[in-house]
Amino acid sequence: MDTKRLILFVVFSFSILMLWDSWQRDQKPATVPATQTAQHAEDGSVPQAAKSATPAAGQASLPVETGFRLQSAERINVETDLYKASIDTIGGDLRRLQLREHKDDEDLTKDFVLMDDQSAPMLYVAQTGLIGNDLPTHKATFTSESTSYQLAQGADKLDVRLSWKGDNGVEVDKIYTFRRDSYAIEVSYEIRNNSEAAIDPSVYYQIVHDNQSHQGSYMMPTFTGGAYYTEADKYKKLSFSDMSKTNLSKNASDGWVGLVQHYFVSAWIPKDGLAREFYSKKLSDNIYSIGSVSHLGNIEPGQSVELKSRLYAGPQTQSELKSVAPGLEYTVDYGWLTVIASPLFWILSSIQKLVHNWGVAIILLTILIKLAFYPLSAASYRSMANMRELAPRLQRLKEQYGDDRQKLHQAMMEMYKTEKINPMGGCLPILVQIPVFIALYWVLLGSVEMRHAPFMLWIQDLSAVDPYYVLPILMGATMIIQTRLNPKPADPVQAKVMTIMPIVFSVFFFFFPAGLVLYWLVNNILSIAQQWQINRTIHNAAVKKKGNARR
Repeated sequence: MDTKRLILFVVFSFSILMLWDSWQRDQKPATVPATQTAQHAEDGSVPQAAKSATPAAGQASLPVETGFRLQSAERINVETDLYKASIDTIGGDLRRLQLREHKDDEDLTKDFVLMDDQSAPMLYVAQTGLIGNDLPTHKATFTSESTSYQLAQGADKLDVRLSWKGDNGVEVDKIYTFRRDSYAIEVSYEIRNNSEAAIDPSVYYQIVHDNQSHQGSYMMPTFTGGAYYTEADKYKKLSFSDMSKTNLSKNASDGWVGLVQHYFVSAWIPKDGLAREFYSKKLSDNIYSIGSVSHLGNIEPGQSVELKSRLYAGPQTQSELKSVAPGLEYTVDYGWLTVIASPLFWILSSIQKLVHNWGVAIILLTILIKLAFYPLSAASYRSMANMRELAPRLQRLKEQYGDDRQKLHQAMMEMYKTEKINPMGGCLPILVQIPVFIALYWVLLGSVEMRHAPFMLWIQDLSAVDPYYVLPILMGATMIIQTRLNPKPADPVQAKVMTIMPIVFSVFFFFFPAGLVLYWLVNNILSIAQQWQINRTIHNAAVKKKGNARR
């Protein structure tokens, strides 16, 4: 029976480790239906298979280079209420993107840089291009009327137009449209066929990223890699290691493709109804691309075509993600417990709107969860309290029967039956609660709303480690107190294990974000109060029963 009590404690305490381990497993992407495409170009061009899908006369292949080279020319600076952006006239690439409403991980005086091409090892750019009939790829040179654009006061949008003209008379304008209070950037192509022959172009949208930056810490690794969504396949993730083994090739009529990292996402959302192929490629040892390519069809001489798409580049704010594109909200990935985690986040955010403090919201949500599970917890603690009262009698049985385990087991079962105690009654209620604990763990760890959110006093960032480790130390203390409230094993070895275990598990909390530690600390304090009260009630009842028996 001591072993069973040890298992009970392990289940309760080990759930902490399970949360950490479950998060790591969740970062491993789901298997995606990827097939090997034909030999790829190493300059960031789209797959050869995609180019061969548009076999128009006069359509040329992009040049194949040895190694990856990102060319640069003149930069166009753009400033809006949410962005500071830099667009290169080579390809009209979005080369640098600062989020003005979000601050740097280390220096809060600086904006968070989502995209950049000059901060090795980080490389993160958004590219588009047209394939066929010598149309402008991401290697073509565009021109612009200005090198500086700013969203005017009171204006709702800002257009940045880049132009290109081919030798055959075809003209292409690439227009970025930034809208006030929106992280969804419209990217449009206006194609005018002023040549004497029909053209048959394809359009591609891709994100180029390295495989080294934004990987999290050793103790708190996070997923950075590709992702795509279709109505048929739903949300899929694709790691850089998977991209190095095989190229993604997925045909769809809807959905988006992009790059996800902790708290942020960038996703290309092609025009609705446009058939597309999602692809990925390894461009060099540490540079990868993931994107979408679509065939536009013939454009006859004298005809013009306008093609619109969107690029979402910003925080994983669930309310905005849902409004931009179906499935984009899944980039806030709660894993297999989404059905529990999503309602928990809704409740948490609703509380925050009332109290205007995410730390206080965490405390209040923890109390609500504790109240919801009060009957289960009470049943568990009553079982443990009864076992605690039986501990001296169990010890006497062990001394009486010695090594005769069969007779000892029979005597113990008879005692449980007489006292109407289920020795496993303390375990099952806790097992029921573990999925909720794990789901809330993912909510607190994955919500960008927690990033740089202050609580009080020295806790000014709930997504960062407690700078003075006060919360982790208090957390460890509460675990030790809980151990003292649980039935003590008669086996000295088991008793030592149970004494050391809280210290071992509390070490993990030194590396956890303060918001997570706050949740577990409050939960433990409430559990201690409930368990102490039940222990006292059961003990007083046992003392009274003994007193009545003596009379």
